[in-house]
Amino acid sequence: MVEATTELRELGQFFQHRRAELQPHQVGLDAPAAERRRVPGLRREEVAQLVSISTDYYTRIEQGRLAPSEPVLAALERTLRLDDEQRDYVRTLLTRTDGASAPREPARRRRAIRPQLERLLGQLDRVPALVFSRYLDILAWNDLAAALLLDFAQIPERDRNYIRLVFTNPEMRARYPEWEQVARTCVAVLRMNAAGTPTDPALSRLVGDLSLTSPDFGRWWAERRVAHQNFGTKTVAHPEVGEMSLDWDSFQQAGNVEQQLVIWSAEPGSESAERLDRLRETVERNG
Repeated sequence: MVEATTELRELGQFFQHRRAELQPHQVGLDAPAAERRRVPGLRREEVAQLVSISTDYYTRIEQGRLAPSEPVLAALERTLRLDDEQRDYVRTLLTRTDGASAPREPARRRRAIRPQLERLLGQLDRVPALVFSRYLDILAWNDLAAALLLDFAQIPERDRNYIRLVFTNPEMRARYPEWEQVARTCVAVLRMNAAGTPTDPALSRLVGDLSLTSPDFGRWWAERRVAHQNFGTKTVAHPEVGEMSLDWDSFQQAGNVEQQLVIWSAEPGSESAERLDRLRETVERNG
């Protein structure tokens, strides 16, 4: 048995939440229809039975007092119906169980933007582009990104975080007709990205602030959904040029894994492309 760590406690809570989402019939167990169940979803003893371990063994896993062996972990992943992203999350949590934090770049290094990248942002004048940190701090952006979403220069650096703005800034929220979907995805991405650094003070401050200011964030963070997001499509409602469907792609920097470049684009010839061009022309006129 190993000493309880933040990672093991999170692993146990993740398994507990996941079993609460599953019903006996979903995992091949018979449960009388009239039976009153004191807990939502599966009981601990039912999970232990399906995994072929003792209830005490599984209880210690959920309590964060025991790291499961590889065969037990594989059986838990199957029993709890974990998808690929959930398995990645679980295994990231288990990469270090000795209480030590994963090595990270110094804070100054994590936020420093290479001059070459700043130059590239300036040259990407036909598409919105931003540079994000691991927790989606907005480290740099071009003029078209500011015109599309928000004038980030007017936001104090401490608050210049994409997730924070999605939840707390009315102007940013109004940009997304499908705000709940965007916000839920933000939470899932943040939890996935935090798996290797759950004790990072910057992460704790962001989660703590948003949990206090946004009931939606607090509720969705507690759901322990996880997601990888390297590309996707968002609908953006701009007050001047109208609604656009924009694809986005992210590119991790080879020289700094803490940063990613995100570029937004529209399908050539589409109405969204025409509207994005109009927005670009406005930026050029005002530039």
